[in-house]
Amino acid sequence: MLKNGSKKNFMAKGYSRVLVISDLHCPWEHPDAFAFLKALKKKIKPDFVLGAGDECDAHALSFHDTDSDLMSAGDELIATKKKLHKLEKIFPEMTLLHSNHSSLIYRRALKHGMPRAYLKHYNEFLEVGPGWEWVDDITIPLSDGTKAFATHGMAADGLKLAMQYGLHTIQGHFHSKMNIQYFSNPSSLIWSMQVGCLTKQSSLAFEYARNFKMRFVIGTGAVINGQPKLYIMRLNKDNRWDGKIV
Repeated sequence: MLKNGSKKNFMAKGYSRVLVISDLHCPWEHPDAFAFLKALKKKIKPDFVLGAGDECDAHALSFHDTDSDLMSAGDELIATKKKLHKLEKIFPEMTLLHSNHSSLIYRRALKHGMPRAYLKHYNEFLEVGPGWEWVDDITIPLSDGTKAFATHGMAADGLKLAMQYGLHTIQGHFHSKMNIQYFSNPSSLIWSMQVGCLTKQSSLAFEYARNFKMRFVIGTGAVINGQPKLYIMRLNKDNRWDGKIV
């Protein structure tokens, strides 16, 4: 990855190979998620890695009903850290978006009157290095001179969000939505990309979605030379990745 100030210079001219990683929901990620991401890293050779949110699930801290057959909050955090440390070895530098699940510890604490000064930062309680940086959202300069606004899940309709901002948009959050949409105006062609998720839907953490007619779409996205691209994780009859990048 970029070192010694080269990242600043690269930002000036824009990124040509952006890899998006969204909605792993560790420790309930798809069992082949990390192998899939390693293969994508080898294929794409990203110069910018975006964690589009919900890298951890924090099921035990949810404001919704939780499943008593799953881990306690403490055990879930231990399991989550083990998974994220594996991800950090693959991607030691990543910009991650503040998101509804990963922020549950802060939301819980603030609801019960805990001052912010008492709270640890993501890097501290997840025990990851300074190469991972969390932001609310980010506008990414691309190598074709355009920009992409990335947010975890501001709008269910990604195209409307792109039209409101007048920028390309990248979103996670919506597990059943994996699409690229376009609109044009007299001066530009603008796209929106929603990248699905990398979770294991059969986990009890997603019991709420058992009877959803729209199933989770497993995969992710990238932006190559300013153009969006989706990568489906093709699954076999046992819901395991077939090992191919398509």
